[in-house]
Amino acid sequence: MTDDPIEGFINPIDKEHIAENPHLLPYAHTRGGVNIKPIDKGKLKGRAVTAMYEQTDIQLDQIKQQIELLAKQARAIQNRVSLSERIYLADISFSPIISKTYHMYRRPNGKDFLSMVAPQEWGANVAFKFVATLKLLADHTWEVQVTGDAEALEG
Repeated sequence: MTDDPIEGFINPIDKEHIAENPHLLPYAHTRGGVNIKPIDKGKLKGRAVTAMYEQTDIQLDQIKQQIELLAKQARAIQNRVSLSERIYLADISFSPIISKTYHMYRRPNGKDFLSMVAPQEWGANVAFKFVATLKLLADHTWEVQVTGDAEALEG
């Protein structure tokens, strides 16, 4: 044996089995290296697009439900306005108070009138038809509480 420490040194790197640029290899270059799998970009994009469509469909359904609700609310307001116009064309001999309940009747001549007297408070011989019980709302529109003669209410 010699006293030279380098002479007995064995290089652990075997140049025959090591790549010159191991960072460019599509697989692990050492025995203990991490297994590198190539990404199937078509499958990845396909899943992403499917998830995107699924999420946007859910969001569009939510928006559609909101639109339907808003349309329903708009129709209800329009119905209240047309009913309110009809009530304000009826005979009213008092000043209605907000949040109070009143009753609409139709005379034999077809003319409507508003009353504070409920249908059960009239006597037996009544010459007019009960149309509806109504409540005056804060925006001065009317809300139907009880419907009497549906035909009279419609027309």
